[in-house]
Amino acid sequence: MSGRSLRLRLFAGAAIWVTAALVIAGLGLALLFERHVSRRVDAELETYLNQLAGNVAIGADGAVTLTRQPADPRFTTPLSGLYWEIRDENGDTLLRSRSLWDETLDLPADALGNGAVHRHVRPGPGDAPLIVRERQVSYESAADDPGAGLRDLRIAVAVDRAEVTRATRAFAGELGLSLALLGGVLLAAAWAQIQFGLKPLETVRRAIGAVRSGEMARLPSDFPAEVVPLAHEVNDLLDAQDATIERARTRAADLAHGLKTPLTVLSSHAERVRAGGDEQAADELEEIAGTMRRHVERAIAVARLSHRPSALIDVEPVVRRVAGALARTPAGERIQWDIAVSPGTRLAVDPEDLYEALGNLADNAVKWARGRIAVTVAPDADGTAIVVEDDGPGIPEADRETVLRRWERLDVSGPGQGRSGSGLGLAIVAEIARAYGGDLTLGTAASGGLRAALRFPAQAAG
Repeated sequence: MSGRSLRLRLFAGAAIWVTAALVIAGLGLALLFERHVSRRVDAELETYLNQLAGNVAIGADGAVTLTRQPADPRFTTPLSGLYWEIRDENGDTLLRSRSLWDETLDLPADALGNGAVHRHVRPGPGDAPLIVRERQVSYESAADDPGAGLRDLRIAVAVDRAEVTRATRAFAGELGLSLALLGGVLLAAAWAQIQFGLKPLETVRRAIGAVRSGEMARLPSDFPAEVVPLAHEVNDLLDAQDATIERARTRAADLAHGLKTPLTVLSSHAERVRAGGDEQAADELEEIAGTMRRHVERAIAVARLSHRPSALIDVEPVVRRVAGALARTPAGERIQWDIAVSPGTRLAVDPEDLYEALGNLADNAVKWARGRIAVTVAPDADGTAIVVEDDGPGIPEADRETVLRRWERLDVSGPGQGRSGSGLGLAIVAEIARAYGGDLTLGTAASGGLRAALRFPAQAAG
């Protein structure tokens, strides 16, 4: 698929936007999950704070004890990642969990109001970052020490931040796989949508191919609303092309009729000049008249080329009509015609163009044949071939390119036919073939005569 493909561009755009949306969504969800886990950790630490604060007791001697240890076994496992610590108002550590072993929490020297809770991220044992929540609680002294008053204690609970990181990474890994699967599904859906959305363009392409091959005259109008204007523009262009071709044909016909009488008069003057004894002037007049006549014939032949077929036509009736017309001429009466046309052979060629091409090939064969002409029409590897063979003298290989050029002719005599024609016949056939993407090749027939193969490409075959 080329870089100019509309499908590729749309799919690349969809892939970029889907990928960007999934990446942003993944990052956002991972951030939300991390914040959720952090809030759960803070809530858990708050619970431990409440448990510790509720179980603190101050003895008659001022000693601080816990009436009940927190139940989480991680508090009793050394360096487990979950710790607690109780300090007095001077910052001295009074009690700590066994999980701290011989370490203490690195708490900032910030002022805590009574009952206020602060949250910190501080380095812990092994420099592992800890999430710390601390609270200052005021306790009354024992009853037998009424002068002691209130005592402020600082209670802190900490957990290794790696637990939040691990949970977030695990969630991000599973989320990434899920988003990758979702991305694949979305891209497959985008490709299906692109295929479905561009299907009308493929329908238009096939319809244009059908118009070009002659199966349809114009594009239908049953396309989606966005494509209908394109179909109308194509149909308008076809209408304009047909009108232009028709005007060209009309002008060519007018030209032919307008020049017919002057050319006849000019030829008559040449005959009178020749009768008067001026051979050179007569030859010059005849040469001028012949040149003008060839130009007129050429203009008419080119104008007749439609360059766009209107419908598929059966080839066999055209072949038999041309052969029948030539068989009634004096030169054609002596010819034996062998015609073989594959059944059902059709071409998307304008009938007038096909008549012109076959007429010139057959007329050239009649001019040089000794007694037999074979016309064969059959499909081949390149499309459809119309082969005309005669048993005449043929054309030397070195001269075959010459006769396919405009105005060129060979100065050889055929059986009772004199010199060759105007030099336009085979050139016109080659021009018609090229107009439909085909070609005309000349070769040697099995009988030694000329073999002319007119080929039309596969897209012109029905």
